[in-house]
Amino acid sequence: MIEITTILGLVVGFVCLIGAHVWEAGGDIGAIWGLINPSAGLVVFGGTAGALLTSYPLEEVKLLPRVLQQSFRKNDLQPGSLVSRLVQFAEKARREGLLALETEVASAGDPFLQKGIQLVADGLDQDTIKDMLETELDFVASRHAACYGMLDAMGGFAPTMGIIGTVMGLINVLANLENAGNLGAAIAVAFVATLYGVGSANLIWLPMGQKLKRKSEEELLLREVMIAGIISIQAGDNPQIVEEKLKSYLSPATRKQIARGGNKAPEPPKGKK
Repeated sequence: MIEITTILGLVVGFVCLIGAHVWEAGGDIGAIWGLINPSAGLVVFGGTAGALLTSYPLEEVKLLPRVLQQSFRKNDLQPGSLVSRLVQFAEKARREGLLALETEVASAGDPFLQKGIQLVADGLDQDTIKDMLETELDFVASRHAACYGMLDAMGGFAPTMGIIGTVMGLINVLANLENAGNLGAAIAVAFVATLYGVGSANLIWLPMGQKLKRKSEEELLLREVMIAGIISIQAGDNPQIVEEKLKSYLSPATRKQIARGGNKAPEPPKGKK
């Protein structure tokens, strides 16, 4: 699913900035061309890319396109449907035994949940299951931190690169003081680099990094719900007890949805019971 707020935020931000620039120019649409400066873009975006390569291993930098894509996508798994699915597993385990959960592994959907249910069906004890899942959760958190950390780093590099570009432009201006009639335009062009650096940092890199951080927190919370539910199922808790335990992780609005029968878990694929 598309995360519409990311697209909306980018559009609103850039439209407001460009619109303000045109307004200050007396409504002259042609003033937009004054914001276009390839050399400033090369310094800011090329310099930011170089600083990122210096700061992070190539293997992590190569993941950046996929990281950016994640900021435009919603988490597929929702808390309400997850709780409903775990309660269904608890009901089946209560009726047919833990071994019966092996037929539900494929229908669990999420790989982390699949692994947890498989461990329960394999008959592992609570401590072992909890230790394995929490270890994996720690590594997931570490990978997520590296991903949104790259965007935060770019948000720090870009403004500095913008200042460097402006200084370079002013050096050229000062080297050509004999052309006094062109000084105003030359200085304006020099400051475009600062605009690119500060603008890209505060409209793209830092907001996207914050979005990914928030999405990571949501995903890790869902993983914690999974661990709590899996351990409770392994302990043989009553499905109602499982549901009440897991509801403590949810917001009041989501709890009300579950109470009304909303956020039901999707039906397993055909051929699966």
